[in-house]
Amino acid sequence: MIRLVDICRTYDLGGNPVRALVDVTEEIASGEHLAIMGPSGSGKSTLLHVLGCLDRPDAGRYELDGRDVSALDDDALSLLRRHTIGFVFQSFHLVPRLTARENVELPMVFAGVPAAERRERAMAKLRAVGLEPRASHRPDQLSGGERQRVALARATVLEPKLLLADEPTGNLDGASGRHVLEILSRMNADGLTLVVVTHDPAVARRARRLIVLRDGHVVFRGSGEQIHEAVELLSTGDGEGDAAPAPGRP
Repeated sequence: MIRLVDICRTYDLGGNPVRALVDVTEEIASGEHLAIMGPSGSGKSTLLHVLGCLDRPDAGRYELDGRDVSALDDDALSLLRRHTIGFVFQSFHLVPRLTARENVELPMVFAGVPAAERRERAMAKLRAVGLEPRASHRPDQLSGGERQRVALARATVLEPKLLLADEPTGNLDGASGRHVLEILSRMNADGLTLVVVTHDPAVARRARRLIVLRDGHVVFRGSGEQIHEAVELLSTGDGEGDAAPAPGRP
């Protein structure tokens, strides 16, 4: 589904170049569950933004479903994000004055879906995440776990092929976090390609495959079951590891 070849991204901070991504080459298969780990400033969020077409690389090639994303203009990228990619963030990003149902309907408003269909589809998504009884509640009337489940429903209501999650359990207690992870795993089992940025080994362990970034470089590739090796690498800062037979392949 995704093919990255020698992706680079450099930012100018006060006249000083900061290399956020350096020659990242990776493949993510359709239906895969990938976890991305790394210390703060390692390039995790930048990579997620590039994958989500929220940021453009300075060099390299990004193919999504066989299309060269770098060749698309802003309007085409906007359509691609709307219909192909879903986003979930640590801070939920719900609209405070809207109910849970109205928040889930929001992407469909911009997509021009008729009102009756919007309501039906939003309620079906809330039902899928166990929140149908809370459909009329605003975000301030919901717990953190419930707000994240609303965000999940909203992110997937247009049936994207790819879901990008940036620290999706970072603001949640243990029980709520596990509930959200179970929903994500179920979505992935149903065929949704899932990419999760996380600092939490318990979250990364659920992934089929994980990569570790350091200073913009991929320094480790392995399965989710190899999380202890990844954590050891993160704690020591030693060298480069590669537990996968080829870049981007489980």
